[in-house]
Amino acid sequence: MPISEPALTIGIEEEYLLVERDSRDLVKNPSEEMFKECEARLKSLVKPEFLKSQIEVATDVCGSIAEARRELGELRSTIAEVAGKYDLAPIAASTHPFARWEQQVHTDKDRYNALARDLQAVARRLVICGMHVHVCVDDEDLRIDLMSQAAYFLPHLMALSTSSPFWGGEKTGLMSYRLCVWDELPRTGLPERFDSYGEYLRHVNVMIDAGLIEDATMIWWDIRPSARFPTLEMRISDICTRIEDTITIAALYVCIIRMLYRLRSSNQRWRSYSNMLVAENRWRAHRFGLDEGLVDFGKGSLVPFADLVEELLELIREDAEALDCVAEVEHARTIIERGTSAHRQITAFDDAVGRGASPEEALRAVVDDLIEQTVAGL
Repeated sequence: MPISEPALTIGIEEEYLLVERDSRDLVKNPSEEMFKECEARLKSLVKPEFLKSQIEVATDVCGSIAEARRELGELRSTIAEVAGKYDLAPIAASTHPFARWEQQVHTDKDRYNALARDLQAVARRLVICGMHVHVCVDDEDLRIDLMSQAAYFLPHLMALSTSSPFWGGEKTGLMSYRLCVWDELPRTGLPERFDSYGEYLRHVNVMIDAGLIEDATMIWWDIRPSARFPTLEMRISDICTRIEDTITIAALYVCIIRMLYRLRSSNQRWRSYSNMLVAENRWRAHRFGLDEGLVDFGKGSLVPFADLVEELLELIREDAEALDCVAEVEHARTIIERGTSAHRQITAFDDAVGRGASPEEALRAVVDDLIEQTVAGL
């Protein structure tokens, strides 16, 4: 029986860090009134995250990239407006430049209490934020098939999104230190491969029946079938500080999914590469971002990232036109030209030190720039 074209509606989730305006440090115990006001204005589209210094937003189901852009802009601007009343500001960055993980407090909810108890120091180090993009793929077996193929492109999306070069006040030498912290958790990294949705469920149920996990939401792969929605959820990327970069990542992802479906409908498919090989590109993406290129496994050599993006844009041209997001995917060229948030943070730090600032003052300058860039263009 032929599989019908997936709906390809999208949803975007973003996690923000909340900083104090005066100290630029993470807030330790934000006012409950702030969260209540956010919930009153945004309803179910906002919720607390694992740490009290975090807040999460999620768009509704969106029929287009333009719709997702409008809704995400409203979410960001509302959080910034409400937080400002309490002398706080959100920053869209996957790590804070100088906050100490030992000083953070997790949110008192049953699920988060269980995570803190089970994961111990691993959970306490989770002072990180990400963004997730859901694309509706109605057919369950198609969802599994496309997950395996789309994994090849995850390092490309990671490289374009990097926003976590600092950890605990130190330059890490990585463009995305977030993944180092995240990979300490179990059930992370590249997804397993399955022949069907039924096979995937059988593996999940073994873990549930053994009492290892409560449900499939505790499988935290870089891409996964959502346990709550009929979607394929991309989770590898850092959160982008500028909203137009977020939208580019989302547009590229939905176009990749459409392209892979289009290949399948013509009895073709993307070549499968082992996780061993794709993991090398994953490492290069979070170590170097877009600066040092990725491996083209067909050629067996490193290729400049700009060249890879041009190849990708050509692959998905038909899909970007069909989904009316050509400008959004082509913004990837701008990201390459001016750099990601990680580049900007490093430059802001170095420039401040060059002007005579102490390291502590330079780190606060990075936070100031993140506050500004998080709401730029809204």
